[in-house]
Formats: sequence, structure tokens, C-alpha cells
Amino acid sequence: MAKSFKEALDSGKFVVTAEVGPPKGVDIEEMKHHIEILKDKVDGLNVTDNQSSVMRISTLPVCRLIQEAGGEPILQMTCRDKNRIALQAELLGAYILGIKNVLCLTGDYVTVGDHVDAKPVFDLDSVLLLKAIRGLEQGKDFGGNELKGSPTFCKGAIVTPEANPIEPQLIKFEKKIKAGAEFIQTQAIYDLDNFKKFMKYARKFDVKIMAGIVLLVSAGMARYMNANVPGIFVPKDLIDEMAGAEKGKALEKGIEIAGRMIKTLKDEKICDGVHIMAIGKEGKVPDILAAAGLL
Repeated sequence: MAKSFKEALDSGKFVVTAEVGPPKGVDIEEMKHHIEILKDKVDGLNVTDNQSSVMRISTLPVCRLIQEAGGEPILQMTCRDKNRIALQAELLGAYILGIKNVLCLTGDYVTVGDHVDAKPVFDLDSVLLLKAIRGLEQGKDFGGNELKGSPTFCKGAIVTPEANPIEPQLIKFEKKIKAGAEFIQTQAIYDLDNFKKFMKYARKFDVKIMAGIVLLVSAGMARYMNANVPGIFVPKDLIDEMAGAEKGKALEKGIEIAGRMIKTLKDEKICDGVHIMAIGKEGKVPDILAAAGLL
């Protein structure tokens, strides 16, 4: 990779990131294949942290595998499973391994996952985690104790532009930036007119915004997200377009839609980049990039 993720952000180019989902188990061949095909096509690879409260391989070793493969890992950290001691210890460990990009998340509650009786931690939330990282960078831990050598991270967070009401999201968005967020990856967006309104507000702040693109695989998936996933809204015209896809061609239609959206976001300079979430279809990310004219 020619540039680090931080350098790509600072260069002003249209930045592209994608996700690698660690498996539930130790068979990592498919994940390694996805890393291999994506590492040179995107500016950073997010490693999800027990996504949706489902236990999987932890993020740090997967970040190291990406790094060894020549890619640029982005360490996702949720506050659900670790207290402030464990979070800071992992950050210091990541830094000495050369992993310098961190996305701070509060995390889904455990009841949505596969260990509903687990004890959630939430000692910190994403804003406090950003503040903790800034403290480490200034040479002190969250307890005010001096460090022997301090790290430097490229720090990120998320926002949900489709949230209804949006006001609580905007308040936390501003807190995250004030706490040190340098880049923001959004929850999935499908209504570009609504996203443009969010960006008009977001452009007041010195932060890079990457629009979240979730690959649609069927009209049913779109309807399910509208009914069950807070903060995601798929407009009727996109659902109709998916429903009208030729039999057996829904995935291709989803790739076409994702590519079209990314091309519009880039050509109209609506935001600074995109974060592609293929959710189990990571092998299709190159097809999305090709549909967007980025390959």
C-alpha cells in the first residue's frame, strides 16, 4: 500500500474503506482470501469487534494479519466488552504492533447477540474512549498516570445520518469531534438527498466524512432493515428496483446500486469517501468498486 490511511485522508483523495469480519472459529482461510483481494484496492480495512454482540475472533490478531499481508488495518474497539484498563492496554498493544488506526464504538447491547446472559461493561462510551486515546497521546492514562512513551493514533467514530430524531445523533457527533475524532464512518445511507442535508451540517466541522454503503442482496433485506434496524431507511424506489431484478440477479442489482451511489457521492463531491459494508459478501467489494468506476 503506497499511503497509510492517515495519509490518504489528509491527501484529500476520495477515500475507500471496507470491512473484514473475523469468523466464529479458527478456520480463517476465507477471511485471508478476502484480505488478499481487498488489501490493495481500498485505503483501509476495518476489523469488526464482535459485531452485533456475536462472539468471534478478536480484532487485534486480525489487524496484524492484514498488516502482514501488506494492508492497512483499522482497529474497531467497542466499549461493551472491556473496561477502561483493558481498552487502554489493548490500544498500547496495538500501537507497538504498528496498528495506528482506531474506530471507537460504544457497541450494541448484548441482548442482540449470541451470549444474551453476558455481562455488558460500558465502563466508557465512544466519546470517553476518544478522550482516553487523546490522553494516551499526551502521555497519560485515563487515571492521570504518566506513560513511558506515548502512542499516536488516527482516531475515528461513527454517526447515523438517517436517525429519527436526528438531534441526539448530532449532539454526540459534535462531542466525538471535540474529543478528537479525525474521521467519521456513517451508518448505512440510501437516501442521498437526506444525506446531502446532513453533509451541509457536517461540513461546518474539521472532520472527514465517509458514507456507509451496505450492499443490498434482496428487496426482502431492504424491507427487513426498514422494519428492524434503527437508523437505516431504504427508499421505496430502491426497494422496487431490487424487487424488479431478474430472477437470480438480485445480488448483481445490489452491486449496481451500491456502485451507482458511490459514483454519485464521488462525482458530486458530497463527502470525503465511502465505507463499504458487504456483510458476508466481502468478495464482491471489487465488483462494487468496478461498478463505481474506481477500479
